[in-house]
Amino acid sequence: MTGICSQIKPGWDGAPISMLGEAIALASTPIPLVLFLATAIAIRFRSQWGALALVVIWSFYVAFLTILDPGAAFASARIEGCIGSPTLFIAAVAAICVGMILYTAPNEARKT
Repeated sequence: MTGICSQIKPGWDGAPISMLGEAIALASTPIPLVLFLATAIAIRFRSQWGALALVVIWSFYVAFLTILDPGAAFASARIEGCIGSPTLFIAAVAAICVGMILYTAPNEARKT
C-alpha cells in the first residue's frame, strides 16, 4: 500500500474497488445521507424551492468529487485502485435530481 491510499483509505486490503463499491461507499458517507433525507422531505412536501436548492447542493457535492480534486489526490487513488470510479454514483444523483425537479413541477407543467 502506497502513500495516498494509506491516507485516504487506511483499511484498504489491496483489492481494486468497483464502480458499485465506490457508489455504495460514496452514498454511505454523512453528506449524501443528509442530502438523501432532505431530498425525501422535499419530495414529500413537493417543495419546488427545496428541490431547486437540493439540486444546487447535489451539484456542488458532485463537483467536489470530480472537478475540485485537491492536489489530484482522488485521481492518484483511482490509479492505485483504492478508490473506484464515481460514475455510477454521479448518474444516480443526476437521476434523483431530474426526478425531483419533474415531481415537484407545478400541476400545469405535468398536464402537458
